[in-house]
Amino acid sequence: MPNEGSYEAAQRKSDEVHADLSKHPENYTMLTGDRPTGRLHLGHYFGTLVDRVRLQNMGIHTNIVIADYQVITDRDTTEHIRDNVYNMVVDYLACGIDPSKTMIFTHSAIPELNQLMLPFLSLVTEAEMERNPTVKAEQQASGHALTGLLLTYPVHQACDILFCKGNIVPVGRDQLPHIEITDKIARRFNERYAPVFPEPVGLLTSTPLMPGLDGRKMSKSYGNAISLSMTAEETARLIKKSRSDSERTITFDPENRPEISGLLSTAAICTGRDATEIADEIGDGGAGQLKRYVTEVVNDYFAPIRARREEIAQDMDYVANVIHEGNQQARQIASATLEQVREAMGMTY
Repeated sequence: MPNEGSYEAAQRKSDEVHADLSKHPENYTMLTGDRPTGRLHLGHYFGTLVDRVRLQNMGIHTNIVIADYQVITDRDTTEHIRDNVYNMVVDYLACGIDPSKTMIFTHSAIPELNQLMLPFLSLVTEAEMERNPTVKAEQQASGHALTGLLLTYPVHQACDILFCKGNIVPVGRDQLPHIEITDKIARRFNERYAPVFPEPVGLLTSTPLMPGLDGRKMSKSYGNAISLSMTAEETARLIKKSRSDSERTITFDPENRPEISGLLSTAAICTGRDATEIADEIGDGGAGQLKRYVTEVVNDYFAPIRARREEIAQDMDYVANVIHEGNQQARQIASATLEQVREAMGMTY
């Protein structure tokens, strides 16, 4: 977690950029992405996808990396990765990402992007990487020894952001250390060689964290996540079997009643209503009535997205083409950037 001073400075920068985005969208290039480790869920949708579509439709240059190489930072297998990548693109398209406006590409298909790792690694110290709190947290969560790939994870992200000259990156507060590393790499390269890269700003999101059905962080591994690819019936079953407590009266109390509060938060974010107001309305109706209400509002909200998703999934050749064209475009951009880097370093022979 960044200290308060650096967080306040980051918040000020973020606020300034937010204020300027609608006036000068053409000045901004956004890079964001996901690791294809499973299906996207409601936490991804409300946490990032809605914002990506908004930025795309404002006229900002938007880019999404499917970070397939980063799957193996903390996992020993790439089983199901192809299926996960294709389904991720289906989710993006169903939610409103437009491939004619947003470049969607896969990390492993852009060798020129990954070649930036070598000069970038020379610009950071081992100590800077080891004290990155996100790397520490991911290592603890995985239970793995610290691999070279996990240690250099923030530098990989710097390559993703800087190859396309990204200058805004939507992030939560806990991801600011990655932006700080990217900023250092851009600044140090520009000072040491030539001004090639912008210094990116973390665009802090004000989106409330979407809890899982049990009040914990929404995660497939916890079994508390409603995936965008679920049917209405699957959603109903998952909500019905979600944990509740024995108290009859419904109240919003995240600390003492995490499961009930997780359900209320899900309903609140899907309806735009206040969680306490929903709790008061259900009152003594108990967990059964609450779960029925949550099922109804989730399924109503996602019905059009799921209908689009089903339609897109019927044409996987189109999905493959979106990935192929995005990869081609990304390679062209990465090749031009790499050429600039080699010229700046005097490495053109």
